Amino acid sequence: MKQFKFIFTLFFLFSFFSEAQTPERFINHRVSRNESLKEIVEQYGILENQLLEYNPLVERVGIKRRMNLRIPVYAEEIQKKEEPLSNTVTTSTEALIHLVAPKETKWRLAYQYGTTIAVLDSLNPEIKEGLKIGQEIQLPHFVEAKPLPTKDSLYNYYKVLPKEGFYRIEKKLGVSQQVLDSLNPSLASTGLQAGMILKIPGKQSGKLKVENDLLVERTNLLDSTLQLRKIKMGVLLPFKAKEIVFDSIEDTEKILAGRNLHTISLDFYSGVLFAMKRAAAKGIDIDLTTLDTENKVARVEQIIRSGALKEQDLIVGPLIPNNFNLVSNEASLSAIPKIAPLSSNSVVFRKNVFQSVTQQADFRNRMYTHLESQIDSTHNVVIVADSLNRSLERQLKQRFPWAISLRPEKQDYLLPELVDSLLVDSLPNKILLETQSFPLIASAISQFNAQNSQDREVQVFTSYRSNAYDNENLSRAVLGGVSFTYPVGFKPLDPELDKEFISAFIHEYGKPPTKEAIRGYDVVLDAILRTAVAKELPESLSLGETEYFSNRFLYDKEQNDAYANKALFILQHEGYEIFEIKE
Repeated sequence: MKQFKFIFTLFFLFSFFSEAQTPERFINHRVSRNESLKEIVEQYGILENQLLEYNPLVERVGIKRRMNLRIPVYAEEIQKKEEPLSNTVTTSTEALIHLVAPKETKWRLAYQYGTTIAVLDSLNPEIKEGLKIGQEIQLPHFVEAKPLPTKDSLYNYYKVLPKEGFYRIEKKLGVSQQVLDSLNPSLASTGLQAGMILKIPGKQSGKLKVENDLLVERTNLLDSTLQLRKIKMGVLLPFKAKEIVFDSIEDTEKILAGRNLHTISLDFYSGVLFAMKRAAAKGIDIDLTTLDTENKVARVEQIIRSGALKEQDLIVGPLIPNNFNLVSNEASLSAIPKIAPLSSNSVVFRKNVFQSVTQQADFRNRMYTHLESQIDSTHNVVIVADSLNRSLERQLKQRFPWAISLRPEKQDYLLPELVDSLLVDSLPNKILLETQSFPLIASAISQFNAQNSQDREVQVFTSYRSNAYDNENLSRAVLGGVSFTYPVGFKPLDPELDKEFISAFIHEYGKPPTKEAIRGYDVVLDAILRTAVAKELPESLSLGETEYFSNRFLYDKEQNDAYANKALFILQHEGYEIFEIKE
């Protein structure tokens, strides 16, 4: 009995001192499917109580998939945790050999070991076509390995191209040499080298895209080889010119002062003409036929009967879906690509119809994926959905079963005391707002912004940003206060990166381009270049995703040999700025 007490006392003291230690640092661990608490503590060599001390939510809800845990690392564990990766071994000749692990890429190895992809390829010719799990990779003279970069919206990673200097990188990404030096201290001794991997701010990634976690150039059709030099294009817009009395300056100014079909059509058309000018500089001759639909069914039918569209290589418009469907339903035009250019309302999918505006379902699906990467069960999740979006509320509940529903009052506003009671100080508060009602949007954004403080972190997301968010009473400052995050098909111009385009447009038309003008430029230039490079617009799908100033295009084949654009941006407000989250 005495022996048992002695052993128990030793065990108690060991446990007490072990638990009483102050962690030297923490490791983040994301819980995988079917992973248990026992497996996690055994993996990191800690006690269950030590993990629970720094993850109090685990005691309340248990271990959940995608949960982010803070794993304490104690003094005696430091050396074990900070050893070079287990798949890095040193041979007897002091050459460093790395064993390739699943999902590793060459750029990550180059970043980790402070070298370039070209050097890795030269030392290991067999990896030029890519890495294979279990391969032994010879590394250059050993330099202490840096921690591998993890996915983080704060940073992205960029490979320096041959003959690329600081000036060219700043022009491309908007990142100065001073910022690069601060994020990449080794530059002070090595300078820029082709193939080296640089860490850059996530908000300053230019027009590049993320591929295998690395920033790469997008498809640039302006630099591609052309197959066609002349293209016939018909543009159908509801100018409604007959309604404008040009003899009356006062009436004309009144009509053109507001946002209506006249001004939308004229702005869009200015973008079309500007795109044609850019295509002409590339050596493409555009034979343009412009037709006023007057936004009348009878006029559209008259245009179809006239045969003016039968010889076109491309048809852009009409803008209004019902009028567009009339044109796409004409059998004699079935072989001609017809682009629905501006309306977010869906059109009928028929042969060679190209819906260039990304649809709601695509926005929501992409945003759900993003939310699942950003939210776990350690977050306090609140779903705010009006009566028209109950199905979305249920979908979100399935993805985040611990979420709380906060339903608005009948007048579409939230009770301040209820908002305050559902938010917590100890956890990040993630608000999922699903409504197209401006009163509810204004009430929710305002109240959550007021709740955001140094002690209470609140961020608001939506899976669809409707035109209701364009209301002038909803300021950027308020949206920035809650880091409002959403998917969208149109990204505002960057005053710095796009200043040449803006200046050229002002020189041509006397004013900056509107959203409709930029849309006209992007959608028409993309259609022209795809046709010029691939001969046929449907054949251009293999060219992949393209991006111009504010719009992207990634067409996917749908039913009835129609095509729909799946490209989008995920944007986030911060202060008065808007930046893209690149994943």
